[in-house]
Amino acid sequence: MRCYEIRPGHSTIVACERPAPRPGPGQALVRVRAVSLNFRDLSMVRRADRLRGPLVPASDGAGEVVACGEGVQGLAPGARVAAAFFPGWADGPFRGAYHGHALGGSADGMLAEEVVLPAAALVPIPDRLSFAEAATLPCAGVTAHQALFAGAPLPPGRAVSLQGTGGVSVFALQFARAAGLRVAITSKDETKRRRALAMGAELALDYRAEATWGRAVHAWAGEGVDLAVDVGGPGTLDQAVAALRYGGEVALVGVLTGYAGPVDTYAILHKTARIRGIYVGPVAALAEVAALCARHAIAPVIDRVLPFAQAAAAYDHLAGGTHFGKVVVALD
Repeated sequence: MRCYEIRPGHSTIVACERPAPRPGPGQALVRVRAVSLNFRDLSMVRRADRLRGPLVPASDGAGEVVACGEGVQGLAPGARVAAAFFPGWADGPFRGAYHGHALGGSADGMLAEEVVLPAAALVPIPDRLSFAEAATLPCAGVTAHQALFAGAPLPPGRAVSLQGTGGVSVFALQFARAAGLRVAITSKDETKRRRALAMGAELALDYRAEATWGRAVHAWAGEGVDLAVDVGGPGTLDQAVAALRYGGEVALVGVLTGYAGPVDTYAILHKTARIRGIYVGPVAALAEVAALCARHAIAPVIDRVLPFAQAAAAYDHLAGGTHFGKVVVALD
């Protein structure tokens, strides 16, 4: 079968072939039909020299079950499924052992024609979603869902703050509006801000023109937002906290500005703010996201779909930062 690998010493993904996999007990063989890319996938390529050996990249994919191993129940060939980011995390709190099975990180991922995964890690996808749309759910969709709904419950009419128009933030905008929440969002691009407003955001700010955008979001919300979904990390966390009401919460999702840097800890304690780390979510959360998309007729926003042969170009497009929503690789 055809696949791609991340290899030490290479600055991009490498096309290759591997033996076709076969499912063992409790496993299913999936023909991959679409793969969605995340910032993490770029990070894995950039840190390729830390790998012990070749790795099939990408955590997010959807496809058709081809065969099931012994003991598999409730899943049959022909089923349309998406694979969970952490195949071993069924539900409940996160445990350190789950790190060792993260797709496209600690374990081979989805950028291949066929994959074998635990059957329990596969979630049926709504009929209304294409494979390309369903492939966006496991990381970006689940992360947005956990950021919004895994903390203190927010009743309709409460306010949230989002950053940028990448996959997680656009999903969070869609899910928040479905839940009746008010949304403020940031983007340096005027066209993207207009699109976000058309999707239901009430406030869209240019974070380059307004460096203290957190104050503006706080003022818009009256006493501040209940929840700020932070995708930037150290470069944006202070503004996320500034947007909060007293006793509000930051769902810390990403590290787009790096892994370390100065943070105004006084602002956090002064506001009695809570910082909640989000590391995707369990298989159960993926099932909830699929149900949410079906219930509210939510169509994941896809910026561009490129064929499997142009997977490297898909990585380049994601790295360029011009996308709105998700970048997807489609397989025949």
